[in-house]
Amino acid sequence: MSKNQSPGGRRHGGGHGTMHLPLQKPKHFKKTFNRLLGYLRPHVGVLITVFAAAVLSTLFSILAPKLMGDATTRLFEGMMNKIRGVPGAQMDFDYIWNIVVTLIVLYVLSSLFMYVMQYLMSGVSQKMVYTLRRQVNEKLARLPVRYFDTHPYGDVLSRAVNDSENISNTLSQSLTTSITSIVTLLGVLVMMLTISPLLTVVLLVTIPLSLVGIKGIAGRSQLYFKQQQERIGKLNGHVEEMFTGHQVVKAFNREPQAINTFKEINGSLYHSAWKAQFLSGIIMPMMMFIGNIGYVLISVVGGMLVINRTIQIGDIQAFIQYARQFGQPLNQIANISNIIQSTIASAERIFEILDEEEDTPDLPEPAVLPEPRGHVRFEQVSFRYKADQPLIEQMNIDAAAGSSIAIVGPTGAGKTTLINLLMRFYDCDAGRITIDGVDIKTLKRDALHHLFGIVLQDTWLFSGTIRENIAYGREKATEEEIVRAAAAAHADHFIRTLPDGYDTIINEEGSNLSQGQKQLLTIARALLADPVILILDEATSSVDTRTEVHIQKAMQTLMKNRTSFVIAHRLSTIRESDLILVMNHGHVVEQGTHTTLLEKGGFYADLYNSQFENNDQKQITG
Repeated sequence: MSKNQSPGGRRHGGGHGTMHLPLQKPKHFKKTFNRLLGYLRPHVGVLITVFAAAVLSTLFSILAPKLMGDATTRLFEGMMNKIRGVPGAQMDFDYIWNIVVTLIVLYVLSSLFMYVMQYLMSGVSQKMVYTLRRQVNEKLARLPVRYFDTHPYGDVLSRAVNDSENISNTLSQSLTTSITSIVTLLGVLVMMLTISPLLTVVLLVTIPLSLVGIKGIAGRSQLYFKQQQERIGKLNGHVEEMFTGHQVVKAFNREPQAINTFKEINGSLYHSAWKAQFLSGIIMPMMMFIGNIGYVLISVVGGMLVINRTIQIGDIQAFIQYARQFGQPLNQIANISNIIQSTIASAERIFEILDEEEDTPDLPEPAVLPEPRGHVRFEQVSFRYKADQPLIEQMNIDAAAGSSIAIVGPTGAGKTTLINLLMRFYDCDAGRITIDGVDIKTLKRDALHHLFGIVLQDTWLFSGTIRENIAYGREKATEEEIVRAAAAAHADHFIRTLPDGYDTIINEEGSNLSQGQKQLLTIARALLADPVILILDEATSSVDTRTEVHIQKAMQTLMKNRTSFVIAHRLSTIRESDLILVMNHGHVVEQGTHTTLLEKGGFYADLYNSQFENNDQKQITG
């Protein structure tokens, strides 16, 4: 069983959190980046304000160390004058108090502009991602069934949810962080140069050492983090399989093998995670070590400059603070470059959905069936899923309005494909299909689908009340109509025995109902829709024999004056059908009533007899 793993969450902000994720690189960075920028163009005015707020917030915070250095210098000078006994020497507290007030104002303004920046950027990112999600949702509604047949639902879900969330997080956090990081880097560099070009050179000499170390360690840790993500996915897949199939595992006494498999995957995950965390954990101590070397050099050289009266002692304090600030944006920029790569890759995955080929559009002036009767004809219809593998070739079927058509045949004969073509989930390659003489390609798709009611072998119920699930068959259905449909499907009795009756909540997995009960609800849903054409894909396969008899009687009544297509594997359920189509390898090899086909002694007779011989053999051996 293959599992589609969703990308894990990621951390944002300073430090090295983003190095803990495998880097997902886009295929076409520039093209995707430019396209993503297109979603930001409607918000240019807000983005300019965001940029201005980020610059002002950063500049105000950059000025603070210099002012604190000036205060330190004035305090030091006053203290030294007192020690030297300079007449009238005293501490200039008015000057220092003015600096304190100025610093408070600067920090308040910096915080205020930072708040404005984050607030506006959050709004832009959410509006942009809202647009992307809406476009993806609308696109999925327009995509053909072929797309969903060839793309795992987990992958589609990951693109629609996780990838859009990835873009949102980058815009709201990493984009503003990158702006402030660049402004901080440039501003701090300018301030350091104004204090002392020599100390600035001393600091810059230590930076290449840290960058080389980060690159070497991050490269190795990236490999182990990628292994960690892969093994987490494998572990999740194994656990999900074992829990969903726990009854089978227990029935075949495979618990020891399941536990051993878990231990093996878990052990592999442990080793990868330990190595990844260990290597990434080295980065911060290494940065601190190199940074401390830089501080030592600055202190030694700065002390010599102070002794020589080249700079003031407060300037050394300010410079050390700037040196600390200088390293942080370098780390953030390195991390953000990886985040941007991953974000563009996420955008690329979303754009791949948006660029998928859609269903053939409806005609500008589609045909209308004012009073549909349900006369269905297949005229020389041919179809193949793959160009080199023919499936249906020149099929001809004539189903009169109100007749019941049974479709039988071995697995892979093309039974479900026939229904997919009829509902125009796929378009036929040649020939045409008509309803009441009108080619279905000339009808609007939603109008065509309104003609059908369908009950599949695999039940689908959503989390909600039983009443809501039945009412899904027709919008604005009344309580009386819902109950009548449930009664016709022989579901009303079991519904009323439930504690909350029609208000019973069906849980997410539908596990609080039996498979047969769920099937009865889907039948009731289809009956409520009151379609012109009814499609039953082995609709009674999951109910017991007694319930099946009741349903068959109800179906016979309900299928009167309604064209019905019944895909059946148990041939005993289709004896009363008006027409039986026997399919094999995409061709209708026989057609007729149950009696005429048995008398013919052909393919259908062999299927029918072999099925009942098997049943008789089971009864004898039982």
